Amino acid sequence: MDIKVIAFDADDTLFINEPYFEETEKKFCGIMEAYLSHQSLSQELFRTQINNLPLYGYGIKGYVLSMIETAVKVSNGTVSVKCIEMITELGKELIQKPIVLLEGVEETLKALQPHYKLVVATKGDLKDQQRKLHNSGLGHYFHHIEVMSDKKEIDYLKLIKRLDIAPQEFYMVGNSLRSDVLPVLEIGGYACHVPFHTTWAHEMVEHNVEHENMSEIANITELVPLLLPKSA
Repeated sequence: MDIKVIAFDADDTLFINEPYFEETEKKFCGIMEAYLSHQSLSQELFRTQINNLPLYGYGIKGYVLSMIETAVKVSNGTVSVKCIEMITELGKELIQKPIVLLEGVEETLKALQPHYKLVVATKGDLKDQQRKLHNSGLGHYFHHIEVMSDKKEIDYLKLIKRLDIAPQEFYMVGNSLRSDVLPVLEIGGYACHVPFHTTWAHEMVEHNVEHENMSEIANITELVPLLLPKSA
């Protein structure tokens, strides 16, 4: 490998994210449980989120709007103003969740930084992701931070062009096979899957992924022996 740039996903790769959304969803279902079961509400919310992705993209703001839309739909327009207020408060709570680094993240970045250009390549709201990275204390490890509207092949090609490198010089690290691994492999880059115990259903793939340019590790610290020169 002739890697020059290592890109890291942020949410559930560098710090905890999805468990906060699961906690919020449970509270939302509790607010709306007079209308549907928790399971049915979760399914309806998921459908609404997916339908809204082309409009709102990824992130907390779109999630809150999808919760409100779901509440209006399942209640046939009878949901109270009080419930809407409670749902918007859930969004504010979600934005203010503490930043909890995953095990081994900082020591891994510290070890890799002298040898590679490190960047963040993540989806979500620009302001929210910038806030999280600032509060994480990890910002100084990264040469560039890219908050992407999506993570498809064309999005990675644009990023690689901005970084002025070839696809085969790009290495992506993340917890999502759909967003962090498959598109990068398709353009000729390298990718490393670091599974997280909780993954949003939209990011899952139903088949095993095997590719000569792909690695899978259990903990992010395994990147160090995988990528550092043996003489380092």
